[in-house]
Amino acid sequence: MRKSIISRLNNWIIFVVMTTVVAIIVIASTSLINYLRKEEIKRINLLSKAIRIQQEVKAPDTDVLDLLPEILNINNNIPFIVTDKNKQPILDLGFNRNIPEATIKDPHKLSDLMKEMEKNYTPIEIKVPDGNNQFVYYDNSHLLNNLRYSPYILGLFILLYFGFSFWFFKTIKKTDEGYLWVGLAKETAHQIGTPLSSMIGWMEIMKLENPDSEGVHEIEKDIERLKTISERFSKIGSVPELNDMDFNETVRENYNYLKSRISNKINFNLYLPSSDILVPHNKILMSWVIENLVKNAVDAMKGEGKLKLSVYERNKNVLIEVKDNGSGMTKQQARSAFKPGYSTKKRGWGLGLSLAKRVIKEYHNGDIKIAQTDVGKGTIFRISFKKTNEIE
Repeated sequence: MRKSIISRLNNWIIFVVMTTVVAIIVIASTSLINYLRKEEIKRINLLSKAIRIQQEVKAPDTDVLDLLPEILNINNNIPFIVTDKNKQPILDLGFNRNIPEATIKDPHKLSDLMKEMEKNYTPIEIKVPDGNNQFVYYDNSHLLNNLRYSPYILGLFILLYFGFSFWFFKTIKKTDEGYLWVGLAKETAHQIGTPLSSMIGWMEIMKLENPDSEGVHEIEKDIERLKTISERFSKIGSVPELNDMDFNETVRENYNYLKSRISNKINFNLYLPSSDILVPHNKILMSWVIENLVKNAVDAMKGEGKLKLSVYERNKNVLIEVKDNGSGMTKQQARSAFKPGYSTKKRGWGLGLSLAKRVIKEYHNGDIKIAQTDVGKGTIFRISFKKTNEIE
């Protein structure tokens, strides 16, 4: 639990840091754009002053006369138009810059452009002594217009980069975990194999001495079960063959085996449909999944309660459910139930449900989930597969 809290805290720290970085970049870019906008407005105000001074001074010297053209020529990116007091463009004096030639020649386009400029910025009024005031219409430069969207585009790219990095490292982690569980499973199969071979030899000796003993037959069943368990572990990591079809028979065999080996205080019932259920599956691995779910249910009920194993069809799916009236789970426990290494039991390794999920999702293209759980009331695990005629 402590590791889970630390891991969740680390995730939140990473999220906050990422969000802060993106926010800082967006704010810094926005501030830069606002600064550039103010600088452009200053340049237009300077231009307006130059025009006013030129018209106020009746006998300007040569330097003053050269000032206006110089200011006009310096402005090579901010679009502007100077109009008379009736807001008609003064085109013959060249009081415009950075306006497309086609727009200048088309009165309708020019009028639409001026309306757009007025919508963005209030025209600057140039007051002159004779009362023939003028107005300067202007707008952002193309560079500034393009930069308006850059903070958001940049922020989006950063988020996509972080998202890709998160996915990449998560994939690597998942792959490493997969190799770990495969190695552990195969090593377990190897370790079981050695004493199992010895047990088989001793069993043959016991059968020669007392072949009709009930104990010998029961031990023989358990040895067969151990063989099955060893084979299950050995199949993890390889692609299993889905040669078995009769799903009802697989479930029934597991029910019969488990019913004789769990507490008599558990009312364990099996519900199968009357018609055959045909699902391509691997009987050995599927038995493992069912056994895991049943044993988890038995542990949740502490050896006493009601347990129901059901197989039925719904729409285009075949469903198998394991329902108990045990201790149930909290929402947090339910979310973590299938994570490798997570277990609510003191002696549990937390591998059962994780491997069950791998068997169902990766090997059988099915789904396994906790359909319902309530603390103190019980849990329903549900496995779903597509019907045979839906599988291509």
